[in-house]
Amino acid sequence: MADAGAEPAAPEAEAQQEVKEATQKEEKEEDTAQVAAEPDAEAKPEAEKPAEKKAEKKPPPKGGKKGGKGKPAEAAPVEPSSSEEAPPEEDPNALPENVFPLFMTSSSQEIYHCKCDEDVTEENPFKFIPKSDILEDMKLRAAVCDFHPFKQQILDYPGEDVLIMYDADFKHGQNFIIALTEEAKEALLKTSEEEGEGEEGQEGEEEEDTTVYLYVPPEPKDWVSQGSEKEISEQTVTETRRKAKVSVKRVRQEFGAPIQFGNRNVADVKDGAMDCPSFDDKNFDLNRIELDKGVQAILDQVDQGTQTTWKYPRNANTQTYPREFSEHEQEQFVNSAECKKFVLDAAQDFHQALQQNEIMNVFHIDWIHLGDGDDLFGSKADNHLKEYQSFTDLQFSKDKIITCIQWHPTIKGVVATSVAEKLSFDERIDQAAKVIMTPSLILIWSFADPIHPQLILEAPDDIMSFAYNHSDPNIIAGGCYNGQIVLWDISAHADRLKQQRGSNRNKKRTVLPGFEDPNALKTPIVRYCAVSSIENSHKAPVTDIQWVPEHMQVSKMGVPQENSTQQCSQLMSCATDNCVLFWDTKPPKIHQLHDDKGPKQPMGVPDTFKYLDLSWKPHLRVHLSKSEPGGDHAPTKFSIQERQGDKSALASGTDYKENDPTATMQGGFHKPSSGKERTLNSVKTYIYVGTEDGEVVYVDWMPQKDQDSGKIQTPKPAYYHSLHDGPIVSMNRSPFFKDILLSVGGWTLAIWKEGVSSGPILYSAASPVRMSCGIWSPTRPGVFFIAKVDGCIDVWDLLDRTHEPTLTQSVSPTSITQIYPFQVTQKQQLIAVGDNAGTLHILEIPWSLRQPTPTETNGVANYIEREVKRRGFVVERWNFREREKRELEAEAKKKAGGMAAAMAAPTEEELEIRAKQEYQTYLDAAYLDAEHNFLRELGIIQDDDVTA
Repeated sequence: MADAGAEPAAPEAEAQQEVKEATQKEEKEEDTAQVAAEPDAEAKPEAEKPAEKKAEKKPPPKGGKKGGKGKPAEAAPVEPSSSEEAPPEEDPNALPENVFPLFMTSSSQEIYHCKCDEDVTEENPFKFIPKSDILEDMKLRAAVCDFHPFKQQILDYPGEDVLIMYDADFKHGQNFIIALTEEAKEALLKTSEEEGEGEEGQEGEEEEDTTVYLYVPPEPKDWVSQGSEKEISEQTVTETRRKAKVSVKRVRQEFGAPIQFGNRNVADVKDGAMDCPSFDDKNFDLNRIELDKGVQAILDQVDQGTQTTWKYPRNANTQTYPREFSEHEQEQFVNSAECKKFVLDAAQDFHQALQQNEIMNVFHIDWIHLGDGDDLFGSKADNHLKEYQSFTDLQFSKDKIITCIQWHPTIKGVVATSVAEKLSFDERIDQAAKVIMTPSLILIWSFADPIHPQLILEAPDDIMSFAYNHSDPNIIAGGCYNGQIVLWDISAHADRLKQQRGSNRNKKRTVLPGFEDPNALKTPIVRYCAVSSIENSHKAPVTDIQWVPEHMQVSKMGVPQENSTQQCSQLMSCATDNCVLFWDTKPPKIHQLHDDKGPKQPMGVPDTFKYLDLSWKPHLRVHLSKSEPGGDHAPTKFSIQERQGDKSALASGTDYKENDPTATMQGGFHKPSSGKERTLNSVKTYIYVGTEDGEVVYVDWMPQKDQDSGKIQTPKPAYYHSLHDGPIVSMNRSPFFKDILLSVGGWTLAIWKEGVSSGPILYSAASPVRMSCGIWSPTRPGVFFIAKVDGCIDVWDLLDRTHEPTLTQSVSPTSITQIYPFQVTQKQQLIAVGDNAGTLHILEIPWSLRQPTPTETNGVANYIEREVKRRGFVVERWNFREREKRELEAEAKKKAGGMAAAMAAPTEEELEIRAKQEYQTYLDAAYLDAEHNFLRELGIIQDDDVTA
């Protein structure tokens, strides 16, 4: 029984063993395929471990039929055992030692000139960057620099150039690769060369594809509707309600009737002014309904075609024959009496013309060659401005704008210019870091050295205007872009400016060995010695600054007084913050008592204005408010009547009285004094101010008591005119007539006379180019210069012509910002021109534009007198026309009132009957006109019949 039961169990065991072996074989094949698909070499041993274990569990192969199923077991000895590990395979994409991936931003690529796909490409991926540039960038940007993670490796790098490689495919995770050692650099270069050689070999083995592709155009198919047009038609809004009709009727006599409007004071009637505030009307409160709308748009398809004619070249010719007399006609004409008479009459004139041709050239134009004989420089026939010298500094003034020019008052050949960045207010805010790091300077040039500036004045911000102190030219005041007022003292460097042309600065002097000054040849930089406090300064860029003449001073209440020291100690400044400020540089009494106290000045800065530094504030503020409500005037330039050197006001001054009500300005208070100051009654306290809106304002700087509020404040302007179509850029008084003023703004210029309030005595037509500056000639009363933004200078001569400039000359390729003429000697006059590129041009003015005629002053005075009379006549005619207009209006009102009183008021029935009659008359006339026109069109009647 046992044997019988064991026999059938043997085949079942063999079948189970075969199924188990087949299952193990399939699992091994799947594991092998999975191992081949893994890219990492380390994953291969892990994938083979299950296969090894399964192979070890398999029984030994059997003979007979089952010998074939033992093949997987036979391959087991080939696989490595668990005790032996397979050697790791090398990754072809692995980086060499000390080579790391690096990410570089677009800004860093621009800094190091390695833009992707421009400076570095896949064909040329290498870029050598100097180590010094990387260290400099890390100093400037610190942690923002892309090389900051490798800061220590770069510092320890022995070479001068660092190699980076462009990784276009991001194989290593970043767009660049950096080598931080010399060995890594050589390995990276060698690896790239081997890859290049392998690619070239593979490209050579590839065969060219010779397949020819045939283009088969697509065939259009019919449009199949999907139901979208039904949705569009359902969503379309259509009008279903009937439109409302409105009929407006009016009495016929009121059609076309004249309507007169008049002005009425609001206070005359109780309800003269009514407000209509907005409110929510609940009757018309509509609830917004949410709608579902759809639209479908397609491009319009249009088929167009054109055919051009082919114009091919071809040869064309024509033949003409001259009109000739025959021999018989010629003989008949020569022998005629008319021909003989013509020859006899023209013979004398013919001989005279031949003689004139032999004597002189009749076609020579004398006017063109009129000045060819005067070839000398500066001759009387020369009428052009000639370049004398130019100044520019590649470090301090290149690509900057010249904002102000001033000649030295006493030293000939010394000129100062202030330069500023060519940035708007918004650009200054965006580039604040760059503006703060850029020095703000005034460059003082001398003809002795046209290459290097003699002095450099340092300022806290860009200087927009500055001026020399006429009493002490070593003191310079300037106005900054941030509204502060700055003072410099250059007394320590005065000898440097007095150096004459041609002197050898590099000449060796008698100096003991070892005591040489290494900075003797360098340009000294002078720091400002005082600056006003920010809270008490202007709130806008200082556009103009001037010193008060030395013979006068202005008190706190604006009273002009005699200056006992006869030294310039006060200055005026203006800005677009609606104010003109008066500043005093005299030390206060508190400082005189405690002179040694206070903070010390930095090394090399003089203590001239130590008491004013950071505590200086104006003693008088002139606020320019408009006469009518709606804003204030924003001044850009100003001009006072008193000028430097004219002390005629001292002769008519009166002694100052302590109890004088005019001196204290109606209850005000005056500046404490020692009692020696005199009030200068002959000094006009009115100033001309040019504004940012092109207005010329005439205002009194002396504060007065307001009648309404009772406060002491600046009075309203006496008058102002809005003539210029741009900001006022120049307000310059004539050096020969103290009451004549030149204003330049926008595209026009005007000449004003103080005392004529109706307007300018001369107003030019609009120029095609905007003007940038204007100034009078220092030697000729009728000549002034105008600078324009196209780089040209216009020279106007009032005695020659008043409607256009006498001379226009191009001086600079860029816009001109400032001009300033200066009389050097009796025979030489120069004009300094500053442009938008930071270059200072010095031009020589010709003899004809600098030498006045003996009667030129009287001629200009007579011209001004005539223009003043003409202006008075124009004003008189304006007044006459205004009176005449008012009289006509009054007479018309009087007549209308009399007729209304004479006529009785008609009743409503009479008005209705009169309207019907007028309407019937109108219909009859219209019917007759229409009938005549209809008959005329039919041809039944003619125009003559209608007339008859």
